[in-house]
Amino acid sequence: MMASAACEDPILELHGVHTHIGAYHILQGVDFAVRRGEVFMLLGRNGAGKTTTLRTIMGLWKASHGRIGFEGRAVSTLPSTEIARLGVAYVPENMGIFQHLSVRENMLLAARSARNLRELDGPRLQRIFGWFPPIERFWLAPAGTLSGGQKQMLAIGRAIIEARKLIILDEPSKGLAPAIVENLLEAFVALRDEGVSILMVEQNFTLARRLGDSVAVMDSGTITYRGSMRDLAANDALQDALLGLDLRQRAQGAKA
Repeated sequence: MMASAACEDPILELHGVHTHIGAYHILQGVDFAVRRGEVFMLLGRNGAGKTTTLRTIMGLWKASHGRIGFEGRAVSTLPSTEIARLGVAYVPENMGIFQHLSVRENMLLAARSARNLRELDGPRLQRIFGWFPPIERFWLAPAGTLSGGQKQMLAIGRAIIEARKLIILDEPSKGLAPAIVENLLEAFVALRDEGVSILMVEQNFTLARRLGDSVAVMDSGTITYRGSMRDLAANDALQDALLGLDLRQRAQGAKA
């Protein structure tokens, strides 16, 4: 695992967060904190409540009880657009790109401070091109014509086209070839080294182990484990108990 310069000051805090969706009580008292400048992994089996947690943080689903704080400010009742303006980017599992717009138009829309291409942060855009070459290669193509992996790269590129304080990602490596996953790892390490905080749901345990600083494991809408990623990665029995064999088998397959 790579070292982090994260400080103890939390940028994001969840205290006793409950979320109901219709008649279903999905989150049942979620507690964890993401420190400034760290990569925080949120892991768990399918259906554990991970995506609901991310959507609740972003205000897409409203918490029915509890507190969500960003930089010390309660944000549980804010609309998602206002949470984004505070410096939070969100990459959902469905990627959230505009299919009928070009790659260029998607990137420009994500850069809220730029009114045209000339006002984009040129050096930052070149770094994104370096990490995700298809964004540059298909710059003028409709986003809907990209492959699944290319759309995922575009979604991540949109999230980091401007400086963010916190980036929230739901399974960012899904659909990406191993070589692009390495580029993804490089990008996130660089962002973390710049002091950006990252909260990530990830089923690729190899990536989680290599990138994560801290980890929380969910099951049935609650947090069942919080600790360092290093400790969890070193304990196969704990991984099996918390996550099941499937994630570790995927990790072993990735190393083969």
